[in-house]
Amino acid sequence: MKLSTDYKAWLTELKTKVRSSQIKAAIAVNSALIEFYWELGKMIAEKESSWGSKLIEQVSKDLMEEFPGMKGFSVSNLKTCRLFFNYFSISSQSVNQLKKNTKEVNLSHENLPNLSSQLENQIHPQFGDEIPKLPIFNIPWGHIKVIITKIKNKEIALFYIHQTIENNWSRAILEMQIESNLYNRKGKSINNFKATLPAPFSDLAIQTLKDPYIFDFLSLDVQYRERDIEKQLILHVSKFLLELGKGFAFIGNQYHLQIADNDYYLDLLFYHTKLKCYVVIELKNTKFIPEFAGKLNFYLSAVDSLVKDGNDNPTIGILLCKNKNNIEAEFAFRDINKPIGISEIKLTENLPDNLKSSLPTIEELEEEFKSIDL
Repeated sequence: MKLSTDYKAWLTELKTKVRSSQIKAAIAVNSALIEFYWELGKMIAEKESSWGSKLIEQVSKDLMEEFPGMKGFSVSNLKTCRLFFNYFSISSQSVNQLKKNTKEVNLSHENLPNLSSQLENQIHPQFGDEIPKLPIFNIPWGHIKVIITKIKNKEIALFYIHQTIENNWSRAILEMQIESNLYNRKGKSINNFKATLPAPFSDLAIQTLKDPYIFDFLSLDVQYRERDIEKQLILHVSKFLLELGKGFAFIGNQYHLQIADNDYYLDLLFYHTKLKCYVVIELKNTKFIPEFAGKLNFYLSAVDSLVKDGNDNPTIGILLCKNKNNIEAEFAFRDINKPIGISEIKLTENLPDNLKSSLPTIEELEEEFKSIDL
């Protein structure tokens, strides 16, 4: 690219920005770095149309010569910076459309902030010298690259941004949650929470559940699966606890209740720290049948009477089944007065058929819980 006087002046300004960012980074490393990458992407996007497609290669060369010990000036990273800026730079028309769409999204994702007002206030087509304070500036660059390269829809991207901040996800967990399609699973279980719990507690409870829950074995070494099955079961249990989501505190497995001189055992008992209630989880290795709801309703009544105290909210029940018919499940709820959610589980998603026989059933998973000291 021909080095014009305008380019040299612009490059000088860009170098000043780099030096300024180095000072900021010493105070607040991540936020300063992300803000700098945003501004770097903005400056490149604004000039590229005038100076041509070779601009990034030239800028990369010049900045690496000027700052040889500083990372982030490779051609690929500068292209990502440009993508980062363009990804969240939207027109006024897009903001209005996003406001409409966000209202619909919030119906099924109540845990998100008011994204429409946030977008309208924080994202504007003309920034001038101001850097918008987007929530994405609060997560590491590696997370940002995952989000802007794997997710095309900005509403969905904002969902994962807020989930990352709220749950303090590592990049690996973020990638796993995206690949398991958490956005479309969260808050999707069949439940009767609206009818059995007061608002807004019912809305928060709905968002706690997913459908389906994904418990796969894709991380297993196929060569050693059969010989290493016990170890991998423990790994599976860890994934199970991660899949449940933030707020679940483990109380016990095969939790004993004595009622009228008879012994009963709950598969899994948790306390949810956000919902302030006990959560009973029953595992079923079959298709859902209405009788399951009746039995779980009985367990919830027992926990409410024998375990919870006056400061706790009503106990919630979750049935995890191999599969279900949604209409049948909704009929089963009609005369149930306790809050129950039903979700399917996926234990062997995307595994070859010849490997599925070596994986545990839900009953075997329950037995493994009995032997693990959590």
